[in-house]
Amino acid sequence: MLTIAYIGNGKSTNRYHLPFATKVEGINVKKIYARSQPKWDVLEGTEYVNDLSSIWQDEALDLVVITTPPSSHYELAKEALNHHKNVLLEKPFCETTEQAKELFSLAKEKGLHLECYQNRRYDSDFLTVQQVIESGKLGDILEVEMHFDYFRPEVPTNNHQLDVINDYLYSHACHTVDQVISYFGEPLDIHYDVRQLLGPNRMNDYFDLDLFYQKGLKVSVKSSFFRIKERPSFAVYGTKGCFIKATKDRQEEHLKLFYMPTNTDFGVDLPEHYGELTYMDEQGVYHQEKVVSEVGDYSRVYQALYDVLINGKEAVVKPEETLAQLAILEQGIVALHQNMPKYY
Repeated sequence: MLTIAYIGNGKSTNRYHLPFATKVEGINVKKIYARSQPKWDVLEGTEYVNDLSSIWQDEALDLVVITTPPSSHYELAKEALNHHKNVLLEKPFCETTEQAKELFSLAKEKGLHLECYQNRRYDSDFLTVQQVIESGKLGDILEVEMHFDYFRPEVPTNNHQLDVINDYLYSHACHTVDQVISYFGEPLDIHYDVRQLLGPNRMNDYFDLDLFYQKGLKVSVKSSFFRIKERPSFAVYGTKGCFIKATKDRQEEHLKLFYMPTNTDFGVDLPEHYGELTYMDEQGVYHQEKVVSEVGDYSRVYQALYDVLINGKEAVVKPEETLAQLAILEQGIVALHQNMPKYY
């Protein structure tokens, strides 16, 4: 049995963690720390506490999951490690690579496991793209475009300061940049276009990162708060064809409707969500076909953690991947300050 406590009882814990952790056989959620009375449904059999010491002093706990606001991640993770607890830390992991290196070093020193929660590795659109690339039908991959767009102009309009760890680059590229690193590895070079579209002294609300690899491959990660019509979730171009996946993974969509992973069709794409594959085969025959989407499943994060902590398997999310992703986010903020146009 893997026994877990959560620090934090907000949307992150209740929407993106508990429905998936409780799906994995062998996981027991023993405690949840909340500063006030729970606003979400109470998880049966779980103790809700308002004193962190009750978690630090509980020797039955195998893992502490930290889902509090990002600005608290570094201090809470450090405190958990110093109390000899394995840690799963939500993203953004922390603000600087220096902080992250310190945490990983502390975990290693104490013989503990520390990992960043990277559930988006198990998005259906991302898994489907991998399947298409590995089919070989696109030939050599030349370009991948990844878009994570919103139309929420009220968010940047109502913010009047740059808050690095809570702004757009950190809070959204922490998903997509990790996807890139997990599949393609660390890039050879990066071009940064990170902006405050509403001008200086406002939040960061746009980014466009081009990551360059060997053999001419470019992977672009793009996102904006001002896209009333979203760009395709993925567009993949190769020497023999292309694959366009217009829509995102549907797990979040279903969770927002309180349609839970206990349903057999949870997060599953319908035919209208399938991506389109267009290519020329070895005989020069043109093909245009729909690709049935892979099924996304965020519970795979917890299954992998169970295998690490109970069965001694290798971690899926490596410390060096988290550090590489964080270094890219840090440099993106540097680029934001360097590239602010003079006409604002």
